[in-house]
Amino acid sequence: MRRGNEADEGRRPAPLETADDEVVRFTSDLIRIDTSNRGGGDCRERPAAEYVAERLADAGLEPRILESAPGRANVVARISGTDPSAPALLVHGHLDVVPADPADWTVHPFSGEVRDGLVWGRGAIDMKNTDAMVLALARDWARTGRAPRRDIVLAFTADEEDSAVHGADFLVRRHPDLFEGCTEGISESGAYTFHAAAPGGERVRLYPVGAGERGTAWLRLTARGTAGHGSKVNRDNAVSALAAAVARIDAHRWPVRLTPLTRAAITEVAAAMGVKVDLDAPEFDPERDLDALLERLGTASALLASTVRNSANPTMLDAGYKVNVIPGTASAGVDGRVLPGAEDEFRTTMDELTGDRVSWGYRHSSPALMAPVQSPTFAAMRAALLAHDPEAHVVPVCMSGGTDAKQFSELGIVGYGFSPLRLPPSLDYAALFHGVDERVPVDALRFGLRVLDRFLTTVE
Repeated sequence: MRRGNEADEGRRPAPLETADDEVVRFTSDLIRIDTSNRGGGDCRERPAAEYVAERLADAGLEPRILESAPGRANVVARISGTDPSAPALLVHGHLDVVPADPADWTVHPFSGEVRDGLVWGRGAIDMKNTDAMVLALARDWARTGRAPRRDIVLAFTADEEDSAVHGADFLVRRHPDLFEGCTEGISESGAYTFHAAAPGGERVRLYPVGAGERGTAWLRLTARGTAGHGSKVNRDNAVSALAAAVARIDAHRWPVRLTPLTRAAITEVAAAMGVKVDLDAPEFDPERDLDALLERLGTASALLASTVRNSANPTMLDAGYKVNVIPGTASAGVDGRVLPGAEDEFRTTMDELTGDRVSWGYRHSSPALMAPVQSPTFAAMRAALLAHDPEAHVVPVCMSGGTDAKQFSELGIVGYGFSPLRLPPSLDYAALFHGVDERVPVDALRFGLRVLDRFLTTVE
């Protein structure tokens, strides 16, 4: 609940008058707090959580810092809406970031330096920028006396860049009451500018909004054989068996599976690009024709290509301790991603590809998600973006990876990827995401602030 605020006395500033400066400062400050998540519990979000909580408290809110383990802190606060009968909306963002090596960067990744109209550093895109937008907006509402119609639950989470066990998963299992009334949520990986070239050569600005995610299936493969001397013939070699299975997985071509979301995404992206497509035409065979269709969409196909099939990419190998010793076991890691409704097919295929010599199991799994695109919430997202970029094309997409929305879905919360940014053609969002020299334009932060403000104050 919001308490009284000294800013209510005297002249109230115009909406977003102060927030324009705060969103830049907060992004920079959060980047300077190193919350690198190296996995296996090696991360400390507490300093960032305290920073967030202090600024929410300054806005008259009552944030709660919730630790799942020493240093692994989350922050949750609720903003009261004007309509108590309306369902609540969750706005969540994570505080941890992936590691960064300063030797690879032009600017130190934890400097938060503002240079040439850009804020530089790890988290500038993923996703301390959005955390900063949410903080600045909450404070602006308090200063200006404005409020959303729906209750807004703010959640700043730990551990999204690993398994979420210390973050969203902990909150869902231990503190579900904090999300009472939430029916929908928004978070990262959507509503950024994607610059594409139409077949005629004209430039098209797409804003992909995440309306689903493939499920996560991180696997561990294990082969067992007979240990022995490297100079002897050995037909029961665990390394050979594992290598053969990994090669089969790498070579496998997964069949096309068009979910209702991917069908909507293909149809709307094609329309924006001026490409005629009828996925229901009798002569259209997805298995035969889809790749050619994606080629016709040019660079825009990058929004779709990873979400029309399941996938399984070998990522780790572990075997042996000496070159002249054949080990008795060998293991591999595989990053699998699964479309909604294709879970059984994924398991059956992995059984076939690994064969009799190799066993496999889940190291970590989470469900695939789909959210409705013909909904008032999606319409409000589209309207908010078009209000600030009228020539844009807002399209739904399925995200190839995953977010904390998977954990919050266990509470019945439908998740969307909506972290608005207007980016110039010179900045490739996908390359910046977890990339070197991550940075965000100051103008993009202020654009996102306005789009979020419009969406959160108008969504029904």
